[in-house]
Amino acid sequence: MAKVKLHRCAIPTPGFLTGYHPCAAVERALRDANVDYEVVHDSILRFRRKDVEKLTGQKLLPLIEFEDGTAYRAESKEMAEKIQAGKLFEGRSAP
Repeated sequence: MAKVKLHRCAIPTPGFLTGYHPCAAVERALRDANVDYEVVHDSILRFRRKDVEKLTGQKLLPLIEFEDGTAYRAESKEMAEKIQAGKLFEGRSAP
Protein backbone atom coordinates (compact mmCIF):
# COMPACT_ATOMS: atom_id res chain seq x y z
CA MET A 1 0.00 0.00 0.00
CA ALA A 2 1.27 3.47 -0.87
CA LYS A 3 2.22 6.01 1.74
CA VAL A 4 0.08 9.14 1.93
CA LYS A 5 0.48 12.52 3.58
CA LEU A 6 -2.24 13.69 5.92
CA HIS A 7 -2.43 17.48 5.91
CA ARG A 8 -4.00 18.52 9.19
CA CYS A 9 -4.05 21.56 11.42
CA ALA A 10 -1.35 22.03 14.01
CA ILE A 11 -3.82 22.02 16.91
CA PRO A 12 -2.88 19.24 19.35
CA THR A 13 -5.85 16.93 19.85
CA PRO A 14 -6.23 15.04 23.13
CA GLY A 15 -7.28 11.41 22.74
CA PHE A 16 -10.81 12.00 23.99
CA LEU A 17 -11.45 14.49 21.15
CA THR A 18 -10.30 12.30 18.24
CA GLY A 19 -13.86 11.53 17.23
CA TYR A 20 -14.90 15.18 17.24
CA HIS A 21 -12.04 17.16 15.76
CA PRO A 22 -12.13 16.80 11.95
CA CYS A 23 -8.37 16.41 11.48
CA ALA A 24 -8.04 13.97 14.36
CA ALA A 25 -10.98 11.88 13.14
CA VAL A 26 -9.34 11.35 9.75
CA GLU A 27 -5.98 10.61 11.36
CA ARG A 28 -7.61 8.05 13.62
CA ALA A 29 -9.30 6.39 10.63
CA LEU A 30 -5.94 6.15 8.84
CA ARG A 31 -4.30 4.66 11.93
CA ASP A 32 -7.14 2.18 12.56
CA ALA A 33 -7.07 1.07 8.90
CA ASN A 34 -3.27 0.58 9.05
CA VAL A 35 -2.65 3.04 6.24
CA ASP A 36 0.98 4.15 6.06
CA TYR A 37 0.87 7.93 6.43
CA GLU A 38 2.93 10.90 7.48
CA VAL A 39 1.49 14.02 9.09
CA VAL A 40 1.99 17.45 7.59
CA HIS A 41 0.98 20.13 10.07
CA ASP A 42 -0.49 23.12 8.30
CA SER A 43 -1.25 26.48 9.85
CA ILE A 44 -4.43 26.94 11.82
CA LEU A 45 -4.77 30.25 9.94
CA ARG A 46 -6.41 29.62 6.58
CA PHE A 47 -4.72 32.51 4.80
CA ARG A 48 -1.35 30.84 5.44
CA ARG A 49 -2.32 27.54 3.78
CA LYS A 50 -0.77 28.26 0.38
CA ASP A 51 0.33 24.62 -0.17
CA VAL A 52 -3.15 23.38 0.64
CA GLU A 53 -4.64 25.82 -1.85
CA LYS A 54 -2.20 24.67 -4.57
CA LEU A 55 -3.22 21.04 -4.01
CA THR A 56 -7.00 21.45 -3.87
CA GLY A 57 -7.95 24.97 -4.93
CA GLN A 58 -9.27 25.72 -1.44
CA LYS A 59 -7.86 26.09 2.08
CA LEU A 60 -9.82 23.57 4.15
CA LEU A 61 -8.31 20.73 6.17
CA PRO A 62 -7.94 17.80 6.54
CA LEU A 63 -6.77 16.51 3.19
CA ILE A 64 -4.84 13.51 1.99
CA GLU A 65 -2.02 13.89 -0.52
CA PHE A 66 -1.09 10.82 -2.56
CA GLU A 67 2.40 9.92 -3.75
CA ASP A 68 1.61 11.14 -7.27
CA GLY A 69 0.89 14.66 -5.94
CA THR A 70 -2.89 14.48 -6.23
CA ALA A 71 -5.10 15.13 -3.23
CA TYR A 72 -8.37 13.94 -1.73
CA ARG A 73 -10.50 16.39 0.25
CA ALA A 74 -14.04 15.96 1.53
CA GLU A 75 -15.87 16.47 4.80
CA SER A 76 -13.97 14.64 7.53
CA LYS A 77 -16.84 12.23 8.24
CA GLU A 78 -16.97 11.20 4.58
CA MET A 79 -13.17 10.85 4.48
CA ALA A 80 -13.12 8.69 7.62
CA GLU A 81 -15.92 6.46 6.27
CA LYS A 82 -14.09 5.96 2.96
CA ILE A 83 -10.87 5.07 4.78
CA GLN A 84 -12.65 2.68 7.15
CA ALA A 85 -14.35 0.98 4.20
CA GLY A 86 -10.95 0.37 2.60
CA LYS A 87 -11.76 2.60 -0.38
CA LEU A 88 -9.14 5.33 0.00
CA PHE A 89 -7.14 4.04 -2.95
CA GLU A 90 -10.16 2.96 -5.00
CA GLY A 91 -9.93 4.11 -8.60
CA ARG A 92 -6.24 4.96 -8.27
CA SER A 93 -3.53 3.20 -10.22
CA ALA A 94 -1.25 0.91 -8.22
CA PRO A 95 2.01 2.54 -7.08
